[in-house]
Amino acid sequence: MEEIKKIVEDINKRSFFPIYFLMGDEPYYIDKVSGYIADNVLNEEEKGFNQMVLYGKDTSIDEIISNAKRYPMMAEYQVVIVKEAQHLSRTIESLVGYAENPQPTTILVVCYKYKKLDKRKKLYKALQKNGLLFESKKLYENQVADWIRRLLAGRGLKISPKASALLVEFLGTDLSKINNELEKLVLVIKKDEEITPDLIEKHIGISKDFNNFELKKAIGERNVKKATRIITYFAQNPKDNPFVVTITLLNTFFTQLLQYHGHNDHSSRNVSSVLGINPYFVGEYQVAAKNYPMKQVSHIISELRKLDMKGKGVGAYNNSQADLLKELLVNVM
Repeated sequence: MEEIKKIVEDINKRSFFPIYFLMGDEPYYIDKVSGYIADNVLNEEEKGFNQMVLYGKDTSIDEIISNAKRYPMMAEYQVVIVKEAQHLSRTIESLVGYAENPQPTTILVVCYKYKKLDKRKKLYKALQKNGLLFESKKLYENQVADWIRRLLAGRGLKISPKASALLVEFLGTDLSKINNELEKLVLVIKKDEEITPDLIEKHIGISKDFNNFELKKAIGERNVKKATRIITYFAQNPKDNPFVVTITLLNTFFTQLLQYHGHNDHSSRNVSSVLGINPYFVGEYQVAAKNYPMKQVSHIISELRKLDMKGKGVGAYNNSQADLLKELLVNVM
């Protein structure tokens, strides 16, 4: 993110804001920025007297202001970091007085996760004027694979499109969780080695053969034998392969396939743009489109929605995951 780069560059230049208000639905970047400030503003000797961490559950706005108004001891700045500040959401507007006249020798960092300030209120306007407001937005699922690629590229590493898709499928859009798993891989792979599904299976424990990604591909190819093997594995390992995840992924796939049928331009670039997928996977949609005409795709989407309701117990259904998976395969293929 360009905004993150600018924040880091300014910190490295010793150009600080008196208040960093970090808010939004994606905690990963909030933790990264606050962590970078904690590590890089003061040296180790200065931190003992001049760096403080408070927690929203255990503090108050008055206590935060009181600490922020202190003067640094034998240092140019003091750093006050408020973690989990979302627990102060009911009283956060009381910070407005300080935000309007912040202490120039204090760097106050407020980590306001999963929430946002009301732009109409005084605190937001005061922070815009006297501090830095950063909103950390959740990435869409189709953006996460590219985020993984860029993160690893920054460390001189490569990952195959299939491997990044595998990580997204199993870890979702939680960037902190993905980053933690990538850290494990970074420790064991060579500098010039590409991260592949084999490496992910070996070091993270995600099966490269029995997963929703491979099930989707098998269904698209009308490979009944392979699809049957995968759903049998899912039925035997229901906790690791929840039905709701499978049905959601397949519904997304066939919805995208319907979009594919609705466009005349089936070039790799256009399909990638319209469907929001990596160009590497366009071939799968081209194959599936030949196997599933538009009318059949519409029918499959309808059947998937019925199965989704069954899986959630709507209508007093009591089907096992094995039964639901078998019915899915019959209705789709």
